[in-house]
Parts: sequence; C-alpha cells; structure tokens
Amino acid sequence: MTLAPIHPVILCGGAGTRLWPASRRNQPKQFALIIDGLSLFQHAVRLVDAADFAAPMVVTGVDQRFWVIEQLARIERTPGSIIIEPDARNTAPAVLAAALHLAQHDPDALLLVLPSDHRIADVAAFREAVVAAASRASAGDIVTFGIRPVRAETGYGYLEMMDPAARDAALPQTLVRFVEKPDAVRAQAMLDGGRHLWNAGIFLMSARTLVTAYQSLAADLYDAVQDSVAEARLEAGLTLLGKRGWLKASSISIDFAIMEKAHNLAVMPFSGRWSDLGDWDSVWRDGDGDGNDNVLVGDALVFNCQGSLVRTDVPDQMVVGLDLDQMIVVATNDAVLVAPRASSQQLSKLVNDLRKMERPQADRSRRDHRPWGWYESVAVRDGFQVKQIVVSPHQALSLQSHNHRAEHWIILSGTARITVGNSVHDVDGGGYVFVPLGAIHRLENLCDEPVTMVEVQIGSYLGEDDIIRYADRYSRVGMS
Repeated sequence: MTLAPIHPVILCGGAGTRLWPASRRNQPKQFALIIDGLSLFQHAVRLVDAADFAAPMVVTGVDQRFWVIEQLARIERTPGSIIIEPDARNTAPAVLAAALHLAQHDPDALLLVLPSDHRIADVAAFREAVVAAASRASAGDIVTFGIRPVRAETGYGYLEMMDPAARDAALPQTLVRFVEKPDAVRAQAMLDGGRHLWNAGIFLMSARTLVTAYQSLAADLYDAVQDSVAEARLEAGLTLLGKRGWLKASSISIDFAIMEKAHNLAVMPFSGRWSDLGDWDSVWRDGDGDGNDNVLVGDALVFNCQGSLVRTDVPDQMVVGLDLDQMIVVATNDAVLVAPRASSQQLSKLVNDLRKMERPQADRSRRDHRPWGWYESVAVRDGFQVKQIVVSPHQALSLQSHNHRAEHWIILSGTARITVGNSVHDVDGGGYVFVPLGAIHRLENLCDEPVTMVEVQIGSYLGEDDIIRYADRYSRVGMS
C-alpha cells in the first residue's frame, strides 16, 4: 500500500482508424465494445479501481465527452475530474494540463498516465508494478513502463536498458534511451539481445516533477497550456480548458516533447499480458482462438478456416467464413471489411481514401452517443430520416427547435414527458407526438427505465447542426 493514492490520468483522444469499421471519429476505438462486452476505456477505468488509486482524471475532447459520461455511468464509476480539450493537440499538452490541474491541489501527488485504448489482462500484476514504482517516482524520477517483448514487433517503440537481466526486475531500472519503431531486422536484433522492452506509453511521476520537466524542456508548450488551465471553467461537472491558450500549444507527443530529452528516467519492466490493440491483427492475437486459431465475435461461423478473425457487431446479422486463411472479416450495420490479417496496418490509408471519396462511412457510424443516451439512423433518404432514439433513465434532451424539419415521435417503451410549445404531457409506450417545424420541444425521461422511440424527420435539411438549443443540462447551448 502506498502512503497516498496514485492519481490515474486516462487519455481519451484519437480515432483508431486501423480498427475501422468498428472504430470511427464518432465512435473512437477506446469506446467501441472490443473486449468482453466492455470498451477499452471502461477496462482502463477498472484497471485502476483499487485502494492504491484515487478516482481517475479523464482528459478527452469535446466530441468524446458524451462517450466518457455515458460509459462511466454504465459501469457505475465516478471520475475525479473530466478535463475537456478545446482541440486535439496530441499527448504532451494533454498530460501537462492534467499535471497542472492536479498540482493546484497537491504538487507532490503522483500521476499515472494511461492510454485509454490498451488492453492489460493481468490486472493484479500491473497494479503491483505501479505500486513498486511509486517510491522511485516520489523521489523525483519519471518512470516509464516497458513490456517484455514476445515477438519482433515493428509497430511499437522500444526502451533500452543496460542489463538484459533487468527485463525481469521487480523494481524500476535505469533507462538508457528510447528507440523509435524499428524495421524487421532491427526489431529481431533487439528481441534477441534481451535489453529492450516495448514502450507502453504509460508513465508515473509526481505533478511537480512533470511540471518542472516541461518548464525546462518545453517552455513554450508550458506557457501555452498554463494559460489554458488558468482560463479553465467548470460546467456541468466538466473542466473546460481555455481555448485561447490551448490553441497556442504545439501538437506533439509526450515522448518527443519530454521523455526523449529528460535525464531523470527509469523503466519499470512488466511481463504481464499487454496489447495496444492497434489493429485487427493485434485483436486476433489478443483473442481466444478455436482449435484452428480462429477468433469469432458475435454471430460468426467458420468452415475450413485457419488463423482468421470473423466478427459481427450487429445482433441480428450472421457472418459465415468459408475457406479463409489468415483473414479478417469485420461487419457493422453499414460497412463490411474483408482483408488479409497482414494488411491490418494499411487501414489508415484506406480510411483516408474513403474520406477523399466523401464516403460518410469513413468517419461516422450510424449510432451516435449523447450524454442522455444514443440515437441510430435507421434510414436516410431525400426529404426524410428515420431514427431509433434511446433516452437513459432520468436524462433529457435539450429544449430545442429546428428551422428545416418537423418530427413525428412514436414512443415504443417507457414513459416520456414531452414538451411541445406550451403543452407538457406524459406519453407511454404506443403513444404518438407531432413536433411541427419551428416548435420548441423537449423529451425527458423521469423514470428508472430507458425510453425508446422512433423519430421520423421530414424536411428540406436533416443535419444535426439544425438544432437551436434554449436550455440544456449538459451545457451544450451554442454547441453541437
């Protein structure tokens, strides 16, 4: 047990295009249900749900705030704070904002910086490694965590140590240097040499140590982020960083800004099961295969297949593989990917090509999450759109109107309190409400069960930006 709790900082940016089509801009990798019916973000929160850790601090973007709120509620966890970045600026500004935020209350508090999109299966062993590294971090070192490599991986950076025997050490070791992602020959040499670990992008240090490092190694970045934190305001339980200072900050990773320049570095070896789940090949590696090394997710069947991943995210959709060898098949409700496993890391280029073709599937799935629940587009045609909408218990849509569309609401289940103009009434399952063009309206769920409804929009323009908000419990007035 450490003397004071360690403060986890969970970073929730990025889109994870190499896990397309399950991961997209409106459904980033860390929030997709990749493992065991939970998201990687939820796994990260549970990873540090123990006596040695304070409630986690989450750093995320404006577009991801809905996901964070909903997924924390779904696993009944309360964050220490949720910090909202005005714009994506990579990991260096995000980590500094968290350190400055924590340093306002306790400069000597320890921060554990965690990506939200990694998979650490050996939870107890990881917690023990963090606690074992705490004394070194309290003494003023920056401790980075290194994973014992199990193959000559070219997709990860590496950490070099002095002594090959140190790979199995139970305490932090001296770090010689960071090594960028190698080619195949260099990766095999480092695996054989025994002095290198995979760089997990996990760090432990005091807020004071980290702030001091930025002041000496990245002074311009420090000034910009400090201004942003000073301008921060609290709304609806969210800490909104100041935009003026934030936009002056360079977009740079913490590795490049700090770690490759610092001299007070140590590495904590970790030999437990870990994966960054960065592409579908790594998801296949992390899964539990059948007798022919096939990993199946959802209603998936295979016949005469070897070493393949076959996955469907759609509850009523069956996917069948026949005579597949080392293949990936991933089906969602609006896209299907079929590719060799060896081509997994080329998906980022494929997504960029889809963007150039202006295909909406590149970035948006049909389901969008909001702080009140979610909606899914069932059909979109000229002049009308059909949505399924689910409003979580005791949540509410904003009080709003539209300039270009009218709406028909059919309540399928639950009881909704519906405002249209000056009329307010409760509507049970089977009920119907018409919202005329321009009418101010709102739906509230005052019950303990979700409200499910079908919404049919009819109008000349059906975009989500045709919303004028007058009141909103999630501080979205003037926001999308």
